[in-house]
Formats: sequence, C-alpha cells, structure tokens
Amino acid sequence: MRTQLDWSNVTTIREALTRASSFLREHEAKDPLFEAELLIRHCLDWDRTKFLISMQDPIDSAVIERLDQLLLRRAQHEPLQYMFGSQEFFGRPFAVRPGVLIPRPETEILVEQVLMHAEKLWQDSESLDVADIGTGSGAICITIACERPGWNITTVDLSHDATAIARENAERLGARVRFLQGDLLEPLLTASEKVDILVSNPPYIPSTDVDELDAEVLAYEPRLALDGGADGLDCYRRLCGALPQVLKPRALVAYEVGIHQARDVADLMMASGVIDEVQIVSDLAGIDRVVIGVRR
Repeated sequence: MRTQLDWSNVTTIREALTRASSFLREHEAKDPLFEAELLIRHCLDWDRTKFLISMQDPIDSAVIERLDQLLLRRAQHEPLQYMFGSQEFFGRPFAVRPGVLIPRPETEILVEQVLMHAEKLWQDSESLDVADIGTGSGAICITIACERPGWNITTVDLSHDATAIARENAERLGARVRFLQGDLLEPLLTASEKVDILVSNPPYIPSTDVDELDAEVLAYEPRLALDGGADGLDCYRRLCGALPQVLKPRALVAYEVGIHQARDVADLMMASGVIDEVQIVSDLAGIDRVVIGVRR
C-alpha cells in the first residue's frame, strides 16, 4: 500500500474517519468531520445509513490508499465536487470538472422563479422559446428542459469546455437543448431571434473581489465565470441593453445577482424600456438573489 499519511493504527472505518478528519482540520477545512465522511463514503460508494451502521467494520487497504490520495488533493483546496465529478442540482446529478462553475443551491431559486412566473404569464406554455445565457455545466437550461420538456430551450456560452460538459449532462439526463457558442446574446442578435423567457446567471463578482475568494474557488473554478468587471455589473448592462431586440411582446427575464446588486440590476431592466415591472427575490440567507422582470 502506497500512502502519504500515517495509517499504521487504522483498522476500522471509524478510525479512518478520525484520522481523515484530523488531517483535514490541520489543513483548515471548514467542516473536517463532514468532509472526511463524504470522502470515505465516496471511496466505499455507500450512502450515509450504510456508513453509520458500519463504523466498526474493518477498512480495506485499497480503500485507504484511495482515501489517502483524495485527502492530499483536498489539502490543496481542490473542491469536493471536482474530486467526485458531480454536483446535485434540482435533484439531478450534474457532471462537473475544472472548466465549469460548480452549480450553487441558490441558483435553484432562479429556476423555481422562472417556472412559477411562466405559469402566471402564459395559460398555455407548451411551446415557449427560452434562452439561458451562460451555460456552465448546463444546470439551468437542462433543469428547465427536464421540468418543461415542451419548451424550446437554447443556451449560449463562450467557453468550449463548458459547452462540452453541458452537452454530456444534457445527453445523460435526456434533455433537449440547443447549444450555441458565443458571447452573451450575440448569437441570438445575429440571427434576429426573439424569446419568451431570458434567464441568466452571469459572472457578477467585481474584479477586485475575485482575488479575495476562497482558495478552492480562485484556484480551480474558471475566472471567466466569476469576473463581472469593475462593479460586477458588466454582463447585466449588456444583457439589459439588448432586451428590446431579443424579447417577444410578452416576456419574462430572470437573473441571478450578487450581494447588494439587486436594485442596480432591477434599474437596468427598467431602463431598457421594455420591462413593465420588476420583482426581487431573496435566498434562504435573506440575500437579494434573483431579479425578475416582466413584459406584459
């Protein structure tokens, strides 16, 4: 067995948990016990119930060797989601790896709001045209496609890596999505296409704040998907500026936003001249997270 940590006195799963959590604590993990459990369960391919009732079971040397390598990667702040290769979103597993932003729980609120407001705006919403700007892993566009299979979903991203990963997720989850390569709305503007629903979770972190992010975000997640310019609002200005060209007469616009940005983004929506009303929705932490615009 080739390992880097000292496993000499470790014979059971409980002892492995103690050793792994101690190592992660030394390397300043935010929740070392929880992370150690996740890593061991990943190595064993067990759910939490199986793990908890088997704490006194012996642990195989091959499992220890695999765990050892994962712990060393985690000590370098590699995100667990990249190590496991997946992240759950809206109850579905999405493949993630360096090159795409890891889907966040708060983005589920964005999807929920799109689905809810669409039901209010359209009695018959079977064939709505939807554009998701900034594909990433495909979490937003694929989830909407799975939840509303009759809608026509288009997504746009500048990154070839992100588009490739999102295509894999769409195929695996059985989602019907059209993928376009380009910078924000440019492919739609070039083709003079209009949509009923425009949704986006664009880069919104101010440039000066990006370098202050946690090490695991800064070192591993793509800066292209994080940096929103000097004040974090660059993408929103461009998106809102193009709303008159891309929205149908009745339309819904939904953006995820960063902290303290909701009011500014709502003002940008209204300044487009085609949005009749806006609504700001908070996340579970009470942070204004989603801005909804309605064209009636």
